[in-house]
Amino acid sequence: MFWKDRADAPTADIAFSAAGRTAPLIIVRSALARRLSLRLDRRGDTVRLTIPRRAGMRDALDWAETQRGFIEAQLAKLPAERRIEPGQSLPLCGEDVLLDWQPDRPRRIVREQGRLIVGGPREGLEARVLRWLKAEAKRDLTALTTQYAQAAGVNVVSVGVGDPVSRWGSCSAKGAIRYSWRLVLAPDHVRQAIAAHEVAHRIHMNHSRAFHDLVKRLLGADPKPAYRWLKDHGGSLQRFG
Repeated sequence: MFWKDRADAPTADIAFSAAGRTAPLIIVRSALARRLSLRLDRRGDTVRLTIPRRAGMRDALDWAETQRGFIEAQLAKLPAERRIEPGQSLPLCGEDVLLDWQPDRPRRIVREQGRLIVGGPREGLEARVLRWLKAEAKRDLTALTTQYAQAAGVNVVSVGVGDPVSRWGSCSAKGAIRYSWRLVLAPDHVRQAIAAHEVAHRIHMNHSRAFHDLVKRLLGADPKPAYRWLKDHGGSLQRFG
């Protein structure tokens, strides 16, 4: 069990296990929380127990134990981890592409007719492919962000990619936008919707009706199908690589 916010935290280890996976419990006290909540992250790496400031620790832990069956059932349903290896089918912009590797080819990765063609040593192949995917994600998402920012008449100071667990994109008050690189694995309409969503936050730093109307105008379509796609398939993207 990992603890945030208090030095007198219990020291007993608590974890949830199913299907060969183990997810330790992370405890967070929140001044905004009004009730106990327990959530398995999308990758299945941790289980987050959120506790209101005034809630009792022992009662919270006892309640978490009552939810063990539910959390472990969720853990068991997670897609298997997908490795990057020769002959593997990889999702790219919503299309399955074959990782076509031969050691005598150049290391430079080329996408061609449903294949990612790559060479070089087998050692380090996964790292090379991941670097390429992240670069592709940044290139594509930067172009989309620029397009929507121009349409909205706003400035974006920077665009970056990372690997967050809890969100697909974020926009700071100063105009820095960051995305999950894993969006490059999703269909085009999903990346477009998330880019429009984050650019709209340059005008509305909330999720008001005006914000959602702006997202729809920038996108030129209803973003809800993209949100639903991520809700249904986002967990599988988190298990990739």
